[in-house]
Amino acid sequence: TASMPDTPANQAVYPQAKTQARGLGFPILRILVVFSLAVGTVLEAAVGPYQGKLTSELALLRTLLEQFQPGDIILADRFFCSYWVIAALKARGIDVVVRLHQRRKHDLRCGRRLGREDRRVTWTKPAAVPAWMSRAEYEATPATLTVRTLRVRVKDRTKRVRQLVIVTTLLDPVTYPARELGGLYRRRWDAELYLRSLKTDMHMEVLRTGSPEMVRKEVAMYLLAYNLIRGLMAAAAQAKGVEPRRLSFQGALHTVRAFEEVHLYDAAWIAADLPRLLHLIGQKTVPDRPD
Repeated sequence: TASMPDTPANQAVYPQAKTQARGLGFPILRILVVFSLAVGTVLEAAVGPYQGKLTSELALLRTLLEQFQPGDIILADRFFCSYWVIAALKARGIDVVVRLHQRRKHDLRCGRRLGREDRRVTWTKPAAVPAWMSRAEYEATPATLTVRTLRVRVKDRTKRVRQLVIVTTLLDPVTYPARELGGLYRRRWDAELYLRSLKTDMHMEVLRTGSPEMVRKEVAMYLLAYNLIRGLMAAAAQAKGVEPRRLSFQGALHTVRAFEEVHLYDAAWIAADLPRLLHLIGQKTVPDRPD
């Protein structure tokens, strides 16, 4: 989320939270971001009001479904473990790896056994039609959905073991071993780090513009600048022979800003010094931080 100046125009499109008294809060919007897991760039983004069920993260995701390509794999938290989301993505040839939603019951004794604590199960379409879905869309949704559920155990620094149940449409246990799927889900936390870089390191928590049109442009400029930094980090990581996630976003951001001050936006000068810029970004590594 991000807040913005309290103007009548902003309040009309992005009303303040209902928990705040009128005149004492600020307009607030919700941003859904789809990141590249490997590089951290923003692939897609959707913006909407913070208030209302029809502007939830799931609603914003539905506006982006056409942007995904067959063969993509979506890695997401348990909020996106929805029958409707998984069915819509699967119909487009897109697979998912998510954590089981806390409201959905799970029994490892049910379904076809694929391995230890690894089952292939069939979910039945909910009987109630969601408010946002038409009857025709409901009827077109498959009556059942075959997914794979597996339990992953994660030990943290305190030696405490956490148990997570993962849901995926990657059904072949040979091509997609349970251990690798568990390791993939542990990488989901990278999205939280990418989001922190975008929102906090780029100072996007509080927007500055006074109209909804300019707010959308301001968000777009933040995303553009963020992707430019990530692009430089990817080039620096490739030159250094490491994964982009092992480089510091904040370090890269500070380095680019220092070069801006030195070169005064001289394109020829920056291009000539680009190898040194990438070298300096590549030096700003972060330690391995599991979980």
